[in-house]
Amino acid sequence: MENAGAPQAELVGEPPRPAAWLLLAALLGGNVALALGPWFVRMADAGPVSAGFWRLLLALPFLVLLARANGQRLSGMGGKTLALVALGAVTFALDLASWHTGIGMTRLGNAVLFGNAGSIVLLFWVFIAHRELPKPLEWLAIIFALTGAAILMGRSLEISTATLIGDLFCLAAGLLYAVYLLTLQGARGAFGSWSLLVWVSLFGCPVLLAIALALGEPVWPGDWGPIVGLFIGSQLIGQGLMVYSLKYFPPLVIGLALLTQPAVASLYGWLAFGEVLSALDILGMVLVGAALTVSRARAT
Repeated sequence: MENAGAPQAELVGEPPRPAAWLLLAALLGGNVALALGPWFVRMADAGPVSAGFWRLLLALPFLVLLARANGQRLSGMGGKTLALVALGAVTFALDLASWHTGIGMTRLGNAVLFGNAGSIVLLFWVFIAHRELPKPLEWLAIIFALTGAAILMGRSLEISTATLIGDLFCLAAGLLYAVYLLTLQGARGAFGSWSLLVWVSLFGCPVLLAIALALGEPVWPGDWGPIVGLFIGSQLIGQGLMVYSLKYFPPLVIGLALLTQPAVASLYGWLAFGEVLSALDILGMVLVGAALTVSRARAT
């Protein structure tokens, strides 16, 4: 990944690097758009898992167009790769089902923080894959993550057992997302992000629909506004801006920008849903956020 602070030699025929302010706006805008996803999940009158189904299904034709526009092929995937993509898609579907369920049960700031916990899982994977022990800063990140999570979950338990269970659903979603990323890391280089999202959506939609029906959720929404907002904001704008901007920034900047998500979610959780954060909550979120920044910088 390019270092955003260092001058880069431009290759002949390579498109010029976009303006720095535009790239930063895209990075922050993508994080804000993704942070608004839980709002739409809560407002949807379909079930939370059903909202995940529509989120993928409605975005599918646009993902095909984006893959084509970026010259990413949609065919020619071998049997082994296709099987890995199918496995990754199932994991992603379970991630969405778990996260959307947790969103309705816990505070939005917690939901977004724990939903991004996959970065910390990937940090552990780096240690295992490279057979190395954490460095001092990484040990500190682990301590921060455990301490912050304990604070936030303890505060959730003070509210209700259901709120704590919501935290656990969101944490499980973060773990599943890490597995999803690891499963598709080989195929991503060969096919590209948009092409893989097309196949992940194709395999993931039936899984989400089956889970929604098994849970007895209402699938067909009476109000399409939140569903349309979810797929446009999260799958198209959020994902699109992130895919566009990530390649231009070093991991540390990406990790710091990630903190926009829990901040935005906590703000509208307070304004729209009356979710008041205590000083202890803020401390827990700062600790987990710091851990996520370090882990994202290390594992990317």
